[in-house]
Amino acid sequence: MEMDKTKEMNTICAISTPYGSGGIAVIRVSGEDAIAIVDTLFRGRKSLAEASAYTVHYGEIVKGENGKVKGEKFEILDQVLASVFRAPHSFTGEDVVEIACHGSMYIQQTLLQWLIDAGCQMAKAGEFTQRAFLNGKMDLTEAEAVADLIAAQTKAEKDLALSQLRGGISHSLAALRERLLTFTSLIELELDFADHEELEFADRQQLYDLAQEIDSTIQGLVNSFKTGNAIKQGIPVAIIGAPNVGKSTLLNALLGEERAIVSDIQGTTRDTVEDTLILDGMLFRFIDTAGMRQTEDTIENLGIERSRQAAQRASVIIHLQDPTQDTSDTLASLSDIQEKKIIHVFNKADILPSFTPPENAIYISAKNGEVGGIKEHLILFAKEQFDTRNAVTISNTRHYEALTRALSAIRRVQDGLDVQLSGEFLSMDLQDCLSALGEITGQITSQEVLNNIFGKFCIGK
Repeated sequence: MEMDKTKEMNTICAISTPYGSGGIAVIRVSGEDAIAIVDTLFRGRKSLAEASAYTVHYGEIVKGENGKVKGEKFEILDQVLASVFRAPHSFTGEDVVEIACHGSMYIQQTLLQWLIDAGCQMAKAGEFTQRAFLNGKMDLTEAEAVADLIAAQTKAEKDLALSQLRGGISHSLAALRERLLTFTSLIELELDFADHEELEFADRQQLYDLAQEIDSTIQGLVNSFKTGNAIKQGIPVAIIGAPNVGKSTLLNALLGEERAIVSDIQGTTRDTVEDTLILDGMLFRFIDTAGMRQTEDTIENLGIERSRQAAQRASVIIHLQDPTQDTSDTLASLSDIQEKKIIHVFNKADILPSFTPPENAIYISAKNGEVGGIKEHLILFAKEQFDTRNAVTISNTRHYEALTRALSAIRRVQDGLDVQLSGEFLSMDLQDCLSALGEITGQITSQEVLNNIFGKFCIGK
């Protein structure tokens, strides 16, 4: 790891609750002098220095004229609860005090200023979690999962982040990496005895079997990125159909608000309109598209082309049709949609209540908001295609990129074994694979990478 972990860390403080006034605010303090610094401001039944770990203490935050309390006039800021955590059994691995005060902005900012005056430094974005990583309390995938958990908007996002926070990815890679490291060491040992070509410490067949096992595991993780990305960004659903079949009305009905402009004039929708909706704990990203038809209108044609592109990117296509006219061929101009989930929907049940739709099609009235059948199909699709309960799923682009490099390296190892490549070249490819896997968990990384990752956190976490 290309960083100085021995560098002395100052005691840091920050507000850990969201910005603004509220019932309660929490100020977190972490570092070697955390308890001593808070003790200069805290007045309770006993000193925090005497407090046991994992205990909560009621008292007041006070400050004397010269920074001391006893024998002087002092100002009482607030009544608080101070929670004490002692190293190494804390979130950061350091001594930590969390002060729960009333949520007045004045109280929060004043308490923060008093802590800084007493010797704390203001924490940088993500610095508490970064210290947890540097102190071995979690690996890099688990640290990144903290940010994902905070940002989770749906149950599916929460479940995925929680799985990664509990070491889902780490556990999948750790054992394989350890075994691969053993073989790499044996091949390196062979190179030390290069003068004795008959010596072979690393069994090539066992190495080949392990390489195949690693290949299969990494490929599975790479494939899971599509699922993980959909959970974080939302499952893309494109609403496709001819002009005036009710696509914009359907989008508004699904969202429960007037998001898209509705008009009887053909070509009203000339660009894609997007919005999201949570169904059964899963995020869906709906895309209302321009009506598919032949037209000489240059601007409308640009919108139609964007409709085709939206359909190509979507996981689900809602093919909306009008039973009063033949609009069944609107999918004909789209390519490569065989692998997508297509929901065939007929609209305007309010006009033709006696119409019987084809088998496996849904009949709705977007105008009257009767779209429950579509939602049921989407929920069922999500459960079938994006169930992550029994599998490790990656959702981080950094992980995906590193896994792709690791997969390429381990396949070079297999190719090298097939042609009986020398141990020197096998070792290089093995090292590339180990390096890529190590970057994921943070066993191999740089300060620049850490700054980029933790810089995206909120201050106070």
